[in-house]
Amino acid sequence: MGLFSFFSKKKESKDDLDKGLEKTKTSVFSKLSKAIIGKSKVDDEVLDNLEEILITSDVGVETTLKIVKRIEDRVACDKYVGTSELNQILKEEIAALLQENESGDGTTFDIEPGKKPYVIMVVGVNGVGKTTTIGKLAYNFKNANKKVLLGASDTFRAAAVEQLKIWAERVGVPVVQQGMGADPASVAFDTVKSAVAQNADVVIIDTAGRLHNKANLMRELTKIKSVMQKVVPDAPHEVLLVLDASTGQNAIEQAKQFTAATEVNALALTKLDGTAKGGVVIGISDQFRIPVKYIGVGEGIDHLQVFDRKAFVDSLFE
Repeated sequence: MGLFSFFSKKKESKDDLDKGLEKTKTSVFSKLSKAIIGKSKVDDEVLDNLEEILITSDVGVETTLKIVKRIEDRVACDKYVGTSELNQILKEEIAALLQENESGDGTTFDIEPGKKPYVIMVVGVNGVGKTTTIGKLAYNFKNANKKVLLGASDTFRAAAVEQLKIWAERVGVPVVQQGMGADPASVAFDTVKSAVAQNADVVIIDTAGRLHNKANLMRELTKIKSVMQKVVPDAPHEVLLVLDASTGQNAIEQAKQFTAATEVNALALTKLDGTAKGGVVIGISDQFRIPVKYIGVGEGIDHLQVFDRKAFVDSLFE
């Protein structure tokens, strides 16, 4: 890629992020502006208003209280903090929280060195954009010159297998599938085995969005992990939970269920462009101490981005 193409792509990515966060920005900062009208300094009333704004923006109660306490401490320390400085302080505290939780450390679609094939097991309920996220991940990894293989282990719904096959054709990557009703673990085993035989760089395994209860979910995901480890002992390298940002607190409840059922170590938040609830990115990252790795900021195939906390916070506060 030439230098001009690189900067053009970076600008395009930033524009998509700005557009994707537009509703969240408008909601948060219109409320914030009203909260400080007639105020020259940050006092208890401003902090109370800020708390309400963050909670209604789906940052979550625990994370909101943490942010407000940090700002309160700074105000107490500095004695006088003007309302004009509130945006900058809020920006700094949100950036610090994301950094503590290791969210947004990457800027490119890459994989851990020495892990080949790099196995990603994708989990999440139906309707959050799980299969679409897998397709977009495959597109981005392929664009990064990685050889990608998909596995259709969500065999409980015929539509899931068909949807994954459509994405595979669209992106131009192979998919291993045995159709609806097949044993999900068997599909995962065949996929990883094929990946090793074909010298693939990345394997992405789709899994069932909903089983009858948490025990069934845990059993199924454990079985899938176990059979993959017969081929690649440390697989999966990444258990990626996909959440729909537009569902706000619902996304937090889903995260609770899946983190209890399996060892999730990365998050993808979709549909940020269609919601004013972008604050959920901050809350989920903080509450679960799991890095947000990818965000969806539009419907296009190239609208899945590696989460860059600096770019996210800058865009949110521009």
